[in-house]
Amino acid sequence: MAAEKKSKKEDGEIINWTVSEIEKYEKNKGWYLLAGIITIAILIYSFITANFLFAVIIIIAAIVVILNEGREPEKIKFTITDEGVKVGKKFTDYDELKNFSIIYRPRRDIKRLYFEFKNGLRPRISIYLDNINPLKIREILLKYLPEDLERENEPLSESLSRFFKI
Repeated sequence: MAAEKKSKKEDGEIINWTVSEIEKYEKNKGWYLLAGIITIAILIYSFITANFLFAVIIIIAAIVVILNEGREPEKIKFTITDEGVKVGKKFTDYDELKNFSIIYRPRRDIKRLYFEFKNGLRPRISIYLDNINPLKIREILLKYLPEDLERENEPLSESLSRFFKI
């Protein structure tokens, strides 16, 4: 996943790199066994309490997890341009973004670039930096967006997904 630095072209591309659509975690047999036991226990509880909707939700969640395990995540090109950022084919103008932040803790394998939208209803963009120099990315983005210096840690949702390997 090497960066391809570009000179300013007609499309204003400054830098790009390839990232995985989602993070895929290595899971051993113990993880699957524990997940199966917990799922069955929750299903039994939902039937005992006659909460059938909860049982349906748990079954759907289990099916989604199983289906996602069987496929490899797609590789998506992430691009920083002089007008905005592009994730795959979706372009977001800097005017739509509130700020950016970089969380870089290589020993814990946390190397992420975050963008927050001005519209609070839109989810943040989270991009894995891999071997990209975070100082170079920060230098580029400071020309277009303010940096959120208060964010020191990754969001709880990402910490939990790494902990539970989902």
